[in-house]
Amino acid sequence: MTNEERARVGCPELNNDLALGRAAQRHSMDMARNDFVGHTGSHGSTMRTRARDAGYFRWRSLAENVAAGQRSPAAVVRSWMESPDHRANILNCSLTHMGVGYVNKGGTAHGRYWTQDFGKKP
Repeated sequence: MTNEERARVGCPELNNDLALGRAAQRHSMDMARNDFVGHTGSHGSTMRTRARDAGYFRWRSLAENVAAGQRSPAAVVRSWMESPDHRANILNCSLTHMGVGYVNKGGTAHGRYWTQDFGKKP
């Protein structure tokens, strides 16, 4: 769905990156485990440190979208597209890679936790 949004404005398709996927999944797990939504992890991690720790090295650009509560991929992408900063990340045509994280944890305030990490290497 993210690539569909990008295609509408002429951006190239993002390629799935396993390291960014690990970083995104770990962050979604952290948000679910600790019931928060944000770009700083529960132990102070940042998008940059999470990407590095997951094996995404020598990058030129990074970006991240996080969300919680949306019940489907379509709903979370729609929510991100309605937010200027998140929309800018999705429609940044210079980014080339993406990884996605998702956790469904009932019994928390937010329930579902989403992370979308983007990158570009030289």
